[in-house]
Amino acid sequence: MLDLYWIPGAASLAVHTLLEEVGAEYRLHRVVREGGKVEPAEFRRLSPHGRVPTVVLDGGLVMYESAAIVMHLSDLYPEAGVAPAPGTPERALWYRWLTYLTNTVQATFMIFIYPERYTAEGADAEPVKERAEASLVRMRDFLEGELAAGGPYVLGERFSSADLYLWMLTRWGRRFEPKWWDQPELGAHWRRVRERPAAQRVYEQEGLEE
Repeated sequence: MLDLYWIPGAASLAVHTLLEEVGAEYRLHRVVREGGKVEPAEFRRLSPHGRVPTVVLDGGLVMYESAAIVMHLSDLYPEAGVAPAPGTPERALWYRWLTYLTNTVQATFMIFIYPERYTAEGADAEPVKERAEASLVRMRDFLEGELAAGGPYVLGERFSSADLYLWMLTRWGRRFEPKWWDQPELGAHWRRVRERPAAQRVYEQEGLEE
């Protein structure tokens, strides 16, 4: 039995959906931050940086960092077929996609959403947000082109757990106009993943809306 510490629609979304996709048995622990307090109390001990997702696996292994959890869970449930076989070119591309999506795209989203974290105290955060937005537009266009050239999934015809990560980030792109899912290829990819039974169950569990 796994334990997932999560916040609706946050970086835990890809991991939560992957747990449903592979048929894992798990418990949900919603993290709530109010008035400087964090619940549940054990979350602070388990997550040294105070971020979701955090997963506690059988045997007590604690995992944080979304992409690392996605990689590990994909290997724990090989029968689900959500990752290519180790040592193959497809596996290398899977690593590349997950690393790009977390290190580059997600990291830039965090600057856009929380620009005040990247400025001196009292400084104007708007220029930081504007630069992050411009970078995200370029990333969006890159992703659109990659899907157009080699889709419908990030690994071509094969669905993988990397698609759950892109799906999550495309949802974050609803903050822009046009929204990321308004792009032809990104939108088709987002809807394709959204229609999967695992994604539908997670949307219901997390109370998410478009």
